[in-house]
Amino acid sequence: MSNLEAARRVLETYDGPPIRIMEVCGTHTHEIFRLGIRGILSPQIRLISGPGCPVCVTPAGFIDEAVMLALDHGCTICTFGDLVRVPGSASVPGALVPEEEESDAQQPPAASLSAARGMGAKVQVVYAPMDAVEYAEAHPEEQVVFLSVGFETTTPSVCLAVKSARDKNLDNFSVLTANKTMPGAYEAMKDSTDLFLYPGHVHAITGTGICRDLASRGVSGVCAGFTASELLSALAIGVRKYEDGEPFFVNCYPRVVRDEGQPAAMRTVDEVMRPCDSHWRGIGMIENSGMELRESYAAYDARRRFALPPVPSRSNPLCRCGEVLQGKCLPSDCRVFGRGCTPEHPIGACMVSGEGACSAFYLYGGA
Repeated sequence: MSNLEAARRVLETYDGPPIRIMEVCGTHTHEIFRLGIRGILSPQIRLISGPGCPVCVTPAGFIDEAVMLALDHGCTICTFGDLVRVPGSASVPGALVPEEEESDAQQPPAASLSAARGMGAKVQVVYAPMDAVEYAEAHPEEQVVFLSVGFETTTPSVCLAVKSARDKNLDNFSVLTANKTMPGAYEAMKDSTDLFLYPGHVHAITGTGICRDLASRGVSGVCAGFTASELLSALAIGVRKYEDGEPFFVNCYPRVVRDEGQPAAMRTVDEVMRPCDSHWRGIGMIENSGMELRESYAAYDARRRFALPPVPSRSNPLCRCGEVLQGKCLPSDCRVFGRGCTPEHPIGACMVSGEGACSAFYLYGGA
């Protein structure tokens, strides 16, 4: 019997205590669906999605800020494609409807960058932060703002882009930050799961220190890659170790993830950014779970450059993305899932993002 067949057999025949496995990473959620892994799991194994989609956990107020920059300040917004259709909370930039004037039945249409583009805003889809720097260099007459959303995986490239803008003496480039770090989310979610399926690409940067620390405090997990064999092996190892009854951590992705991570990338981030408190959609404020530009790079902070006022985040009350991101419900438990909320007409961020749990359930028919 091959290792892959043995792993599959473990997952199919497990009859021990019920086990909740949180696949933190949105890419893991989609790959597990695409590969049909959910369909072979023992009834005793329950997979739940966690807050590992950066677009999904970005609060609605961030979208409102971006729309405000585009329409009120005339900025050119450079962003990854997933963010263009994510709903914000405001119907008109800078004019949030007071709560006492709203009703669940008559919500104003949420702002989005797509809607702003229809009103004349300049929104450019880019594939890397450096693309935004190059755009700013080629269009000196425009104020260019890059929407910096992501976890530890993408933050180093944002920092390199900011350093490049400074080296080029660009005065028309800035970033609107919503960068987040995973340790605080693990702490917030640790009581919602029996076992974390840790995101391999995050820990390729950060290393495995936080995973081992959590294991020493009773929180188990395995770090997984993204192929069928890597996912099946990691899940099977996690289930087998869970049966032993002792907290554990196993790095099942050693070809990419090393204990020390990528020190050079982390040094770059530490030079340009510093930790800050950050709001996570569905979870709330998590202390020191965000990243913002240091004072030495404050000239490239869009919030400071354009003196943006604080913007509250209020998502559509019909949307249960917040509960999905906490593993409290399945996307299919939401009353608007697949009805009012589809990838073509999303109500919540989890349906928009290519890493979102709702889009995975919709695409692959999960229930």
